[in-house]
Amino acid sequence: MTTPQAERASLDPEMFDPVCPSALVPFRVGDKWATLILRCLQDGPRRFSELKVPLRGITAKSLTLSLRRLERDGFVVREEYEGTERRVEYALTLLGRGLLGPLDAACEWTRNHWDELLDAQEAGLRSGG
Repeated sequence: MTTPQAERASLDPEMFDPVCPSALVPFRVGDKWATLILRCLQDGPRRFSELKVPLRGITAKSLTLSLRRLERDGFVVREEYEGTERRVEYALTLLGRGLLGPLDAACEWTRNHWDELLDAQEAGLRSGG
């Protein structure tokens, strides 16, 4: 069952460095926002408005599309709660939670090869690639 929202720590607005190397990771899960959304959900379910805090620059439309794709692919589940205040929360499925380890490894690899990746990207831009 989900943890009451009051017991969970808020997402840190500075959770992702503006120069986050996620764009340099050589593989993708879903779209450009998917891995960041998975990270936001790693400590428990979150509401749409909570997800927008650390995902600076994402539009509501892009967040909605990313969440729908992650749900379609079996990584995220959407739960609606009826009551005096209707709310929707998104949470990782077991399949989604299973991606966290490989994402950790990919992020570590990217950190270890950051300079090489940037050099290769810049060289590709200079050559018109």
